[in-house]
Amino acid sequence: MRSLFSRRVLLPDGTIRAAALHLAEGTIAAITEDTAPEKATDLGELLLAPGLVDIHGDAFERQIMPRPGVMIDLRVGLEETDRQLAANGVTTAFHGLTWSWEPGLRSTATGRRVIDALAALRGRALADHRLHLRFENHNLDGLDEALALVRAGAVDLLAFNDHTPAIARKARAGASGGYAVRSGISVEAFNALAFAAAERGTEAQAAVATLAAAAREAGVAMLSHDDDSAERRRAYDALGCRICEFPTTREAAAEARRLGNPVVMGSPNVLRGKSHIGWASATDMVAEGLCTILASDYFYPAMLQAPYRLDRLGVLTLAEAWRLVSQAPAEASRLHDRGRLAPGLRADLVAVDDTDATLPRVVAAWTAGRPVWGPAG
Repeated sequence: MRSLFSRRVLLPDGTIRAAALHLAEGTIAAITEDTAPEKATDLGELLLAPGLVDIHGDAFERQIMPRPGVMIDLRVGLEETDRQLAANGVTTAFHGLTWSWEPGLRSTATGRRVIDALAALRGRALADHRLHLRFENHNLDGLDEALALVRAGAVDLLAFNDHTPAIARKARAGASGGYAVRSGISVEAFNALAFAAAERGTEAQAAVATLAAAAREAGVAMLSHDDDSAERRRAYDALGCRICEFPTTREAAAEARRLGNPVVMGSPNVLRGKSHIGWASATDMVAEGLCTILASDYFYPAMLQAPYRLDRLGVLTLAEAWRLVSQAPAEASRLHDRGRLAPGLRADLVAVDDTDATLPRVVAAWTAGRPVWGPAG
C-alpha cells in the first residue's frame, strides 16, 4: 500500500484540509485525517486533488498536424499528447476525433489510423485515453463504419456535429481555403465536396436518428455540438443525447439546464476571458449556472488554469470550480469510478503547486495509483 499525505487535500464535501490517502490496487483504499502516517509521501502544502477528466479535447490534432497540411507519424504525435496530458494533470482524456466527409485530417481514413494508434498507446500510456467520436451529420458514407464502432464498444462518447451547412456557406463566400489546406486538396475540389454534402440534409437527419438509436442500445453517452436554439436542444434530448456541448446561445444552454442536461464549455474560454470566435463567455455562463462542465477544447493547459481563475474572480470557490473539471465530466460520461477522492474510487490524482495561484503547475500525477508525472510520485 502507498500512502500520500498533504496538508491541503480537496475532499468530496468541498473542504480542503489535511489528510492521507492510502492507495492499493489502483484505488483509494482509505482516507484518514491525521498527521502524516509513517512512510507516507509527504506532499507538504501541495494541493492534492482528483485528476482532471477532459470530456472533449482535440489539441491532439495539433500534434499530428503541427502545421496546416503537414501530417506526421501518428504514434509520435499521440505520444507527445500523452505527455502533455500528464503534465497538465489530465488523467482521463476523451479525444474528440472528428468523423467527417472531409479528406485529410478529419477524414474517416485518418480517423481509423488514430483509433489504431490510440489502441497501441494504451498499454503504456500515462493517461487513460478514450474515444469521443464526433460524427459529422452529413457524413453519410461514414455512417456504417460509425455504427460498427459504436456496436463494437470502441466509442466511449458520441457527439453529433452539424458543421456542414456553415462550411458550405463559407465555400460559397470564397472563404474555404483553410478547410482545403487541412484536407490536402484544392479549394475547388473541397468546395465541390462541401456542396454535395450539404445537399444531403434530409438523409443526415435519418443518419443521426439511426446512430443515436445504436448508441442508446450500446449505453454510450451522447453530446450535441454547437446547439443554437432551445428547439434544437429539445430535439437532441429526445434522441437520448443528453449532453449539450459548446452551445452558441444562452437560450440553448438555458433549455439544456431546464431539461437537466449538463452543459460543456471550453476552459480556454475561461482562461482568456472570452470565446475565440466571439460566442458566449464561459465565465459568465458558469456564473449564471448555465455551464456545468469545462473541457480542454483545443488547449490542454487551460483545464488546470480555469478553476483557479474562476476562484480569483469570485465566480466559484476553488473546490466548486474543480468539480467542473473532474466530478461533473466523469459523471456525464458515465465514469462513476473517478472524479472525486473517496474510498473505492480510482486513484486518479494530481498534486499542484499553487503558491502562485495565477500560474498553478502540476508537480505530480497518478493514474489508477500509478505515478505518471513528477518526482513526488
